[in-house]
Amino acid sequence: MNIYDFVVTSNRGEKVELSEYRGKVLLIMNTATQCGFTSQYDGLQDLYEKYAGQDFVILDFPCDQFENQAPGTDEEIASFCDSRFGLTFPVFTKTLVNGENANPLFQYLKAEKTFQGFDEDHPLTKILESKMARLDPDFKNNSNIKWNFTKFLVDKDGTVVERFEPTTDLSIVEEKIKTLL
Repeated sequence: MNIYDFVVTSNRGEKVELSEYRGKVLLIMNTATQCGFTSQYDGLQDLYEKYAGQDFVILDFPCDQFENQAPGTDEEIASFCDSRFGLTFPVFTKTLVNGENANPLFQYLKAEKTFQGFDEDHPLTKILESKMARLDPDFKNNSNIKWNFTKFLVDKDGTVVERFEPTTDLSIVEEKIKTLL
């Protein structure tokens, strides 16, 4: 099994086979429109514009699972992302990333790359760790997605090669992307 075995739903309700992205480097992420990390959309759009011509695609899955920070319909989320950040990469239907009803794609991604910790230098790390510890005292030892803007990097062969927590600087993400292009 690899990433190309999955079928997901666009924010317009259309089925999308991930095999359509065969041969491309993918950055798959769960996002939210009202999160402390929402400003990452600017840098992510810049990355997309910079590398899209080199077979790079970002796949965005809004997720309302973390303190309801992605309210609204798929259409409202798409409108917000377009008007505020001018996003041009694919945005999919709102999805669950944890729990028994989690999207199978995210179940697979988490099984392939588990949580490695937050960036200790990021100003929100202490807050996130405190919040996670209250919700799940064993959070450091399981593969659950901890928060919005967790990203998974997939190579051109469909192999999940890296997981980036929301506290990872986008310059680090970019360097990893460049090694796969």
